[in-house]
Amino acid sequence: MQVVARGDALLSPGVTRRLIAEFAARPAREPPAATRLGALTDREREVLGLVGEGLSNDDIAQRLFMSPATVKTHVSRVMSKLGMHDRAGLVVLAYETGLVRPGWL
Repeated sequence: MQVVARGDALLSPGVTRRLIAEFAARPAREPPAATRLGALTDREREVLGLVGEGLSNDDIAQRLFMSPATVKTHVSRVMSKLGMHDRAGLVVLAYETGLVRPGWL
């Protein structure tokens, strides 16, 4: 009971064994989101990471020393290559692939 009172989780040994068995039975594979980044250039990945941080095109342009129009082109190409329709999807993908992690901002 003290474990739960401290805010820690307590699982019975049977539940723990089933969890371990379930994860051990899953085939090892690369996350699908990460494999999608292979279609991007290094600069496109860099822009995607900055979009993931919530930067505007103007902010990205200043950070990378390029024009906002060039950033817009990169963002459009990234969206096209990844089949995304909006920046929100890019932000989610940036987190899913590890380009951006919580607490980095």
